[in-house]
Amino acid sequence: MDVIDLSWWQLGLAALMVVVLAACTWAARLNVATPLLIAATRTVIQLALIGLVLEALFAVGALGWISLMALVMLLVAGREVMARQKHRLTGGWAFGVGTLSMFISAFSVTILTLVVIIGPEPWYTPQYAIPLLGMMLGNTMTGVALSLDRLTETVWRQRAVIENRLMLGQPWQVAIGDIRREAMRSGMMPMVNAMAAAGIVSLPGMMTGQILAGSPPNVAVKYQILIMFTITVGTGFGAFAAVMAGSRRLFDDRERLRIDRLSAARN
Repeated sequence: MDVIDLSWWQLGLAALMVVVLAACTWAARLNVATPLLIAATRTVIQLALIGLVLEALFAVGALGWISLMALVMLLVAGREVMARQKHRLTGGWAFGVGTLSMFISAFSVTILTLVVIIGPEPWYTPQYAIPLLGMMLGNTMTGVALSLDRLTETVWRQRAVIENRLMLGQPWQVAIGDIRREAMRSGMMPMVNAMAAAGIVSLPGMMTGQILAGSPPNVAVKYQILIMFTITVGTGFGAFAAVMAGSRRLFDDRERLRIDRLSAARN
C-alpha cells in the first residue's frame, strides 16, 4: 500500500486546531496559550530542519557524520535534563550526571540492538541507527530527568531527616535509601505504564507509523515489542546510573550530607 502524502494545507488544518485550542485557553485565562503556540512553532521549525538533515545524512551514510549527529542529540538531551530540575547539582554536575547516564545507557543499548538483534549492514545504517537512538534518548531523558528531580527535591526537603539518620550512625546509603528508591520509581513509572497499556489503551507511536506506512501489522508489532523492551532497559539503566551518581555526589568522603552541592529552587 502506498503512503498517502500530506500537503501543506492539510498540515495547516492541523495547525489551525492548535490555534483554536490556544484561543480557548487564552479566553479562559489559563496562561498556557503562549507556551502552547511557542511549542507548536518550535515543533514545525525543528522537525522541518531535522528532515533536511536526515535526508542529507541518509544520502551520505558515513559513520563520522552519524556520530556527530548522535553527539549533538546527546548534548541537547543533557541540557534538557538539567533544565527540568528544580534543585540542580552545582558545578556542572547536573549536566554531567544526566549526560553521562544517558550516554552509558542509551548508546550501549542502541549499539547492542543494532549489532546483535536487528543486524543492518553496516550496523550504523542511519535509517535504523538515528530513529532508534532518538527514541532511546528521548525516553531515557525523561526517566533521568524525573529521577534526578525527585532525588534532589526530596533530599532538599528532607535534609533534616537525613542528617538525623546520619547522627544515629546510619551509613549514607541507608539514610537516603528510601529517597533513592522513590527516585528510581519515578524515573521508571512512565515506561512501566506505557508497557502495561500498550495494545489495549494505546497503539504506540512506532507501530502506528509503520502501519500507516503500509507495513503488515504483525511486522509492526514485532518492531514495537523490540522498541518497548529496549527503551525500557535504556531508561532503567539510565535512571539507575543517575540516581546512584547523583546521590553519591550529595555526600562527601566522611559521609556528611553536602546540601551546599544543591542550588536553591528555581522559579
